[in-house]
Amino acid sequence: MRVVGRKRLEEFASRHADVRAQLDAWLGEVEEADWRAPADVKARFPSASILPDDRVIFNLKGNRYRLEVRISYGVKIVLVARIGTHAEYSKWEL
Repeated sequence: MRVVGRKRLEEFASRHADVRAQLDAWLGEVEEADWRAPADVKARFPSASILPDDRVIFNLKGNRYRLEVRISYGVKIVLVARIGTHAEYSKWEL
């Protein structure tokens, strides 16, 4: 999969250094993945929340942070929509 929006992740990690290693690991796994459907995402990340419109919420650092992406399965693109703390996530309009 190709990840679009890496700059957003890098900027977030620069403000929240404790999540950098997990974001790097997530990026590595996603870039190697060949997801064809939401079930493929759930198979690897069981705690991920599958939302309408091909959106997925990933829990990071024991649910301390949340990452929302939109996945275009046909063209193999993962678009980083937003990332935030759990407190910020609770205010997001989903």
